[in-house]
Amino acid sequence: MHKKIYSILLISFLLSGCSLLQNMPLFGAKTPSTVEVKKGDTLYSIARRYDMSISELIELNGIDSPDQLYVGQVLKMSSSSAYIVKKGDTLASIARRYNTTYQALASKNNIKPPYALNVGQRIVIPGSNAKAIKQNRQTQQSTKQTAQSSLKNTSKQLSSQKSSAPSRPVSVKRNAKFVWPVSGKVILNFGAMGKGRKNDGVNISAPIGTTVKAGDKGVVAYAGNALKGFGNLILVKHPDGYITAYAHLDKILVQKGQSVKRGEKIATVGQTGGVNQPQLHFEVRAGKKAVNPRNYLP
Repeated sequence: MHKKIYSILLISFLLSGCSLLQNMPLFGAKTPSTVEVKKGDTLYSIARRYDMSISELIELNGIDSPDQLYVGQVLKMSSSSAYIVKKGDTLASIARRYNTTYQALASKNNIKPPYALNVGQRIVIPGSNAKAIKQNRQTQQSTKQTAQSSLKNTSKQLSSQKSSAPSRPVSVKRNAKFVWPVSGKVILNFGAMGKGRKNDGVNISAPIGTTVKAGDKGVVAYAGNALKGFGNLILVKHPDGYITAYAHLDKILVQKGQSVKRGEKIATVGQTGGVNQPQLHFEVRAGKKAVNPRNYLP
Protein backbone atom coordinates (compact mmCIF):
# COMPACT_ATOMS: atom_id res chain seq x y z
CA MET A 1 0.00 0.00 0.00
CA HIS A 2 1.21 3.55 -0.74
CA LYS A 3 2.85 5.14 2.35
CA LYS A 4 0.59 8.20 2.19
CA ILE A 5 -2.55 6.12 2.20
CA TYR A 6 -1.18 3.94 5.00
CA SER A 7 -0.49 7.03 7.12
CA ILE A 8 -4.03 8.30 6.60
CA LEU A 9 -5.45 4.95 7.66
CA LEU A 10 -3.32 4.88 10.80
CA ILE A 11 -4.12 8.48 11.82
CA SER A 12 -7.81 7.94 11.16
CA PHE A 13 -7.84 4.86 13.36
CA LEU A 14 -6.05 6.64 16.22
CA LEU A 15 -8.37 9.66 16.00
CA SER A 16 -11.47 7.48 16.22
CA GLY A 17 -10.96 7.00 19.97
CA CYS A 18 -14.02 6.40 22.10
CA SER A 19 -16.31 7.90 19.43
CA LEU A 20 -16.08 4.56 17.59
CA LEU A 21 -18.46 2.85 19.98
CA GLN A 22 -21.10 5.57 19.88
CA ASN A 23 -21.06 5.54 16.07
CA MET A 24 -21.05 1.75 15.71
CA PRO A 25 -23.58 0.78 12.99
CA LEU A 26 -26.48 -1.56 13.18
CA PHE A 27 -25.64 -4.81 11.38
CA GLY A 28 -26.70 -4.75 7.75
CA ALA A 29 -26.97 -0.96 7.45
CA LYS A 30 -27.54 0.02 3.83
CA THR A 31 -25.12 2.34 2.07
CA PRO A 32 -26.69 5.66 1.01
CA SER A 33 -25.36 7.70 -1.91
CA THR A 34 -24.10 10.45 0.42
CA VAL A 35 -23.48 10.86 4.16
CA GLU A 36 -23.26 14.04 6.23
CA VAL A 37 -20.37 14.10 8.70
CA LYS A 38 -21.57 14.29 12.32
CA LYS A 39 -19.69 15.32 15.46
CA GLY A 40 -17.25 12.57 16.43
CA ASP A 41 -17.21 10.97 12.96
CA THR A 42 -13.92 9.79 11.49
CA LEU A 43 -13.00 8.12 8.24
CA TYR A 44 -12.67 4.86 10.12
CA SER A 45 -16.04 5.05 11.87
CA ILE A 46 -17.89 6.06 8.69
CA ALA A 47 -16.25 3.33 6.61
CA ARG A 48 -16.99 0.74 9.28
CA ARG A 49 -20.58 1.91 9.64
CA TYR A 50 -21.30 1.28 5.96
CA ASP A 51 -19.15 -1.81 5.53
CA MET A 52 -16.67 -0.29 3.11
CA SER A 53 -12.90 0.21 3.12
CA ILE A 54 -11.25 3.46 4.25
CA SER A 55 -9.22 3.58 1.05
CA GLU A 56 -12.47 3.41 -0.93
CA LEU A 57 -13.93 6.32 1.07
CA ILE A 58 -10.73 8.35 0.60
CA GLU A 59 -10.63 7.72 -3.14
CA LEU A 60 -14.29 8.56 -3.68
CA ASN A 61 -13.93 11.95 -1.96
CA GLY A 62 -10.37 12.92 -2.93
CA ILE A 63 -9.30 13.14 0.71
CA ASP A 64 -5.61 13.78 1.37
CA SER A 65 -5.79 14.06 5.15
CA PRO A 66 -8.26 13.06 7.87
CA ASP A 67 -8.08 16.68 9.08
CA GLN A 68 -10.17 17.62 6.06
CA LEU A 69 -13.28 16.17 7.73
CA TYR A 70 -15.63 18.71 9.29
CA VAL A 71 -19.14 18.60 10.74
CA GLY A 72 -21.74 19.07 8.01
CA GLN A 73 -19.43 17.88 5.24
CA VAL A 74 -21.21 15.68 2.69
CA LEU A 75 -19.24 12.60 1.67
CA LYS A 76 -19.88 10.53 -1.41
CA MET A 77 -20.56 6.93 -0.49
CA SER A 78 -20.19 3.80 -2.54
CA SER A 79 -23.16 1.55 -3.04
CA SER A 80 -20.75 -0.69 -4.91
CA SER A 81 -19.65 -2.44 -1.72
CA ALA A 82 -22.89 -4.34 -1.98
CA TYR A 83 -24.63 -6.08 -4.86
CA ILE A 84 -28.39 -6.55 -5.27
CA VAL A 85 -29.25 -10.03 -6.52
CA LYS A 86 -31.00 -10.20 -9.89
CA LYS A 87 -32.86 -13.04 -11.58
CA GLY A 88 -30.45 -15.75 -12.71
CA ASP A 89 -27.64 -14.69 -10.35
CA THR A 90 -25.71 -17.28 -8.38
CA LEU A 91 -23.05 -16.85 -5.73
CA ALA A 92 -20.46 -18.13 -8.19
CA SER A 93 -21.47 -15.69 -10.96
CA ILE A 94 -21.39 -12.74 -8.54
CA ALA A 95 -17.99 -13.86 -7.26
CA ARG A 96 -16.58 -13.89 -10.80
CA ARG A 97 -17.99 -10.44 -11.48
CA TYR A 98 -16.14 -8.94 -8.52
CA ASN A 99 -12.98 -11.05 -8.76
CA THR A 100 -13.53 -12.97 -5.54
CA THR A 101 -14.67 -16.49 -4.57
CA TYR A 102 -18.10 -17.86 -3.78
CA GLN A 103 -16.66 -19.11 -0.46
CA ALA A 104 -15.63 -15.57 0.50
CA LEU A 105 -19.08 -14.23 -0.42
CA ALA A 106 -20.81 -17.00 1.53
CA SER A 107 -18.66 -16.33 4.61
CA LYS A 108 -19.08 -12.54 4.42
CA ASN A 109 -22.86 -12.78 4.08
CA ASN A 110 -23.42 -15.82 6.31
CA ILE A 111 -24.92 -17.85 3.46
CA LYS A 112 -25.01 -21.59 4.07
CA PRO A 113 -25.10 -24.47 1.54
CA PRO A 114 -26.79 -24.91 -0.90
CA TYR A 115 -26.08 -21.16 -1.25
CA ALA A 116 -29.59 -20.20 -2.38
CA LEU A 117 -30.15 -16.53 -3.26
CA ASN A 118 -33.29 -14.41 -3.48
CA VAL A 119 -33.95 -11.69 -6.04
CA GLY A 120 -33.42 -8.35 -4.31
CA GLN A 121 -31.09 -9.79 -1.68
CA ARG A 122 -28.15 -7.55 -0.71
CA ILE A 123 -24.75 -9.22 -1.05
CA VAL A 124 -21.80 -7.45 0.59
CA ILE A 125 -18.63 -7.75 -1.48
CA PRO A 126 -15.60 -8.52 0.75
CA GLY A 127 -12.64 -6.25 0.25
CA SER A 128 -14.53 -4.25 -2.37
CA ASN A 129 -12.51 -1.64 -4.21
CA ALA A 130 -14.39 1.37 -5.52
CA LYS A 131 -12.10 2.01 -8.47
CA ALA A 132 -12.07 -1.61 -9.58
CA ILE A 133 -15.83 -2.01 -9.26
CA LYS A 134 -16.44 1.29 -11.03
CA GLN A 135 -14.31 0.07 -13.92
CA ASN A 136 -16.22 -3.21 -13.80
CA ARG A 137 -19.53 -1.39 -14.16
CA GLN A 138 -18.25 0.84 -16.96
CA THR A 139 -17.15 -2.19 -18.96
CA GLN A 140 -20.17 -4.43 -18.29
CA GLN A 141 -22.04 -3.13 -21.34
CA SER A 142 -19.06 -3.45 -23.66
CA THR A 143 -18.31 -6.88 -22.19
CA LYS A 144 -21.86 -7.99 -22.93
CA GLN A 145 -21.56 -6.74 -26.51
CA THR A 146 -18.20 -8.47 -26.88
CA ALA A 147 -19.68 -11.70 -25.52
CA GLN A 148 -22.56 -11.54 -27.97
CA SER A 149 -20.13 -10.89 -30.81
CA SER A 150 -17.95 -13.75 -29.59
CA LEU A 151 -20.93 -16.10 -29.61
CA LYS A 152 -21.80 -15.11 -33.19
CA ASN A 153 -18.22 -15.59 -34.30
CA THR A 154 -18.07 -18.95 -32.52
CA SER A 155 -21.23 -20.09 -34.29
CA LYS A 156 -19.77 -19.01 -37.63
CA GLN A 157 -16.51 -20.78 -36.89
CA LEU A 158 -18.26 -23.97 -35.89
CA SER A 159 -20.39 -23.79 -39.04
CA SER A 160 -17.25 -23.19 -41.08
CA GLN A 161 -15.57 -26.18 -39.47
CA LYS A 162 -18.57 -28.34 -40.27
CA SER A 163 -18.78 -27.14 -43.86
CA SER A 164 -15.08 -27.80 -44.41
CA ALA A 165 -15.43 -31.33 -43.05
CA PRO A 166 -16.45 -34.27 -45.27
CA SER A 167 -19.95 -33.77 -46.63
CA ARG A 168 -21.13 -37.15 -45.36
CA PRO A 169 -23.43 -36.84 -42.30
CA VAL A 170 -22.18 -37.95 -38.90
CA SER A 171 -23.62 -41.33 -38.00
CA VAL A 172 -25.66 -41.47 -34.79
CA LYS A 173 -24.03 -44.84 -34.18
CA ARG A 174 -20.66 -44.53 -32.47
CA ASN A 175 -18.42 -47.49 -31.72
CA ALA A 176 -16.54 -45.94 -28.80
CA LYS A 177 -18.30 -44.78 -25.66
CA PHE A 178 -17.59 -41.41 -24.06
CA VAL A 179 -16.32 -41.46 -20.47
CA TRP A 180 -18.62 -39.95 -17.86
CA PRO A 181 -17.53 -36.31 -17.57
CA VAL A 182 -18.30 -36.21 -13.87
CA SER A 183 -19.37 -38.61 -11.15
CA GLY A 184 -22.75 -37.77 -9.66
CA LYS A 185 -26.50 -38.23 -9.78
CA VAL A 186 -28.40 -37.43 -12.97
CA ILE A 187 -31.02 -34.88 -11.92
CA LEU A 188 -32.42 -34.07 -15.37
CA ASN A 189 -32.59 -36.46 -18.30
CA PHE A 190 -32.50 -35.90 -22.04
CA GLY A 191 -35.80 -35.13 -23.73
CA ALA A 192 -39.05 -33.27 -23.16
CA MET A 193 -39.34 -31.07 -20.05
CA GLY A 194 -42.92 -29.90 -20.52
CA LYS A 195 -44.35 -26.62 -21.86
CA GLY A 196 -42.69 -27.27 -25.20
CA ARG A 197 -39.20 -27.28 -23.71
CA LYS A 198 -36.56 -29.93 -24.30
CA ASN A 199 -33.31 -30.82 -22.58
CA ASP A 200 -30.63 -31.53 -25.19
CA GLY A 201 -28.39 -33.29 -22.68
CA VAL A 202 -28.28 -34.58 -19.12
CA ASN A 203 -27.69 -32.61 -15.93
CA ILE A 204 -25.50 -34.26 -13.31
CA SER A 205 -25.41 -33.07 -9.71
CA ALA A 206 -21.98 -32.73 -8.12
CA PRO A 207 -20.30 -30.42 -5.56
CA ILE A 208 -18.71 -27.19 -6.77
CA GLY A 209 -15.09 -27.83 -7.67
CA THR A 210 -15.59 -31.45 -8.75
CA THR A 211 -13.37 -32.43 -11.70
CA VAL A 212 -14.98 -32.36 -15.16
CA LYS A 213 -13.33 -34.68 -17.70
CA ALA A 214 -13.30 -34.60 -21.49
CA GLY A 215 -15.57 -37.34 -22.82
CA ASP A 216 -13.00 -38.30 -25.46
CA LYS A 217 -10.00 -36.86 -27.26
CA GLY A 218 -10.66 -33.80 -29.38
CA VAL A 219 -10.07 -30.08 -29.84
CA VAL A 220 -11.68 -27.31 -27.79
CA ALA A 221 -13.97 -25.46 -30.22
CA TYR A 222 -15.26 -22.96 -27.64
CA ALA A 223 -14.50 -21.95 -24.04
CA GLY A 224 -16.37 -19.00 -22.53
CA ASN A 225 -19.64 -17.74 -21.09
CA ALA A 226 -21.37 -15.91 -23.94
CA LEU A 227 -24.30 -18.30 -24.24
CA LYS A 228 -27.07 -17.08 -21.94
CA GLY A 229 -28.30 -19.62 -19.42
CA PHE A 230 -25.35 -21.99 -19.78
CA GLY A 231 -22.83 -20.04 -17.72
CA ASN A 232 -19.23 -21.12 -18.28
CA LEU A 233 -19.28 -23.47 -21.25
CA ILE A 234 -16.83 -25.70 -23.12
CA LEU A 235 -17.42 -27.33 -26.53
CA VAL A 236 -15.08 -30.12 -27.61
CA LYS A 237 -15.06 -31.30 -31.24
CA HIS A 238 -14.03 -34.93 -31.67
CA PRO A 239 -12.29 -36.43 -34.74
CA ASP A 240 -15.38 -38.38 -35.83
CA GLY A 241 -17.53 -35.24 -36.06
CA TYR A 242 -19.16 -35.57 -32.64
CA ILE A 243 -19.28 -32.56 -30.33
CA THR A 244 -19.61 -32.69 -26.54
CA ALA A 245 -20.74 -29.72 -24.44
CA TYR A 246 -20.02 -29.03 -20.76
CA ALA A 247 -22.01 -26.20 -19.11
CA HIS A 248 -22.55 -24.44 -15.74
CA LEU A 249 -18.83 -24.76 -15.03
CA ASP A 250 -16.99 -23.02 -12.23
CA LYS A 251 -13.43 -22.92 -13.58
CA ILE A 252 -12.50 -23.43 -17.23
CA LEU A 253 -9.07 -25.03 -17.45
CA VAL A 254 -8.64 -25.17 -21.25
CA GLN A 255 -8.73 -22.69 -24.08
CA LYS A 256 -10.04 -22.61 -27.62
CA GLY A 257 -7.90 -24.60 -30.06
CA GLN A 258 -6.34 -26.75 -27.35
CA SER A 259 -6.15 -30.50 -27.90
CA VAL A 260 -7.47 -32.60 -25.03
CA LYS A 261 -7.12 -36.27 -24.21
CA ARG A 262 -9.84 -38.73 -23.28
CA GLY A 263 -10.60 -38.30 -19.57
CA GLU A 264 -8.43 -35.18 -19.23
CA LYS A 265 -9.49 -32.62 -16.60
CA ILE A 266 -10.87 -29.63 -18.51
CA ALA A 267 -12.93 -27.79 -15.88
CA THR A 268 -14.61 -27.96 -12.49
CA VAL A 269 -18.30 -28.19 -11.63
CA GLY A 270 -19.99 -24.89 -10.88
CA GLN A 271 -23.34 -23.17 -10.50
CA THR A 272 -23.12 -20.66 -13.34
CA GLY A 273 -25.88 -19.74 -15.75
CA GLY A 274 -29.54 -20.42 -15.08
CA VAL A 275 -29.29 -23.12 -12.40
CA ASN A 276 -29.98 -23.06 -8.67
CA GLN A 277 -27.58 -25.77 -7.53
CA PRO A 278 -24.10 -27.03 -8.50
CA GLN A 279 -24.28 -29.32 -11.53
CA LEU A 280 -22.89 -30.16 -14.96
CA HIS A 281 -25.00 -29.98 -18.11
CA PHE A 282 -23.52 -32.46 -20.60
CA GLU A 283 -24.52 -32.78 -24.25
CA VAL A 284 -23.51 -35.12 -27.05
CA ARG A 285 -24.11 -34.03 -30.64
CA ALA A 286 -23.72 -36.15 -33.74
CA GLY A 287 -22.86 -33.24 -36.01
CA LYS A 288 -25.77 -30.83 -35.51
CA LYS A 289 -28.13 -33.39 -34.01
CA ALA A 290 -28.43 -33.57 -30.22
CA VAL A 291 -28.55 -37.21 -29.11
CA ASN A 292 -29.23 -38.81 -25.75
CA PRO A 293 -25.88 -38.89 -23.89
CA ARG A 294 -27.01 -42.00 -21.97
CA ASN A 295 -26.71 -43.98 -25.20
CA TYR A 296 -23.06 -42.95 -25.55
CA LEU A 297 -21.90 -43.50 -21.98
CA PRO A 298 -20.83 -46.79 -20.40
